[in-house]
Amino acid sequence: MDIKDIQNLIKFVSKAEVSEVKYKTKDFEITIKTPLGGCETNYMPQQAVYHTAPQQQQMAPAAANAPAAPATTETVADDSKLVTIKSPMIGTFYRKPAPDKDIFVNVGDEVSVGKVVCVIEAMKLFNQIESEISGKIVKVLVDDATPVEYDQPLFLVDPS
Repeated sequence: MDIKDIQNLIKFVSKAEVSEVKYKTKDFEITIKTPLGGCETNYMPQQAVYHTAPQQQQMAPAAANAPAAPATTETVADDSKLVTIKSPMIGTFYRKPAPDKDIFVNVGDEVSVGKVVCVIEAMKLFNQIESEISGKIVKVLVDDATPVEYDQPLFLVDPS
């Protein structure tokens, strides 16, 4: 089984929303575990409720400041033109090719189609992730050396 087959299997498992898949042949064995089997779905809404409720309680005594709403609207409008570079696999996100090397891209850097923007380690293999669009990096959405999931946003790019 080559890396493309493994990547396709990982994509299939994440889209199928199962929590664990074991694949075994005479020469090869792989186990893929994901939190997609229902745990994550139940966890995320709870987290949003806990974070949202205190913010609303704090805003109510402040008499709902009018400037707060336009600032939020502007942020949403600015983000609408941005394009997201997403993770094509499950693994660990790294901004550098090696600990002693420089970061692939920083905020403000120009990227072109095919430029490597990060590395994702999956099963002891380091996969270079290339940009699929040209533009300027506006925001890095993931911390270095943290786990990422399939289709998780990694970077925001301004294509203009």
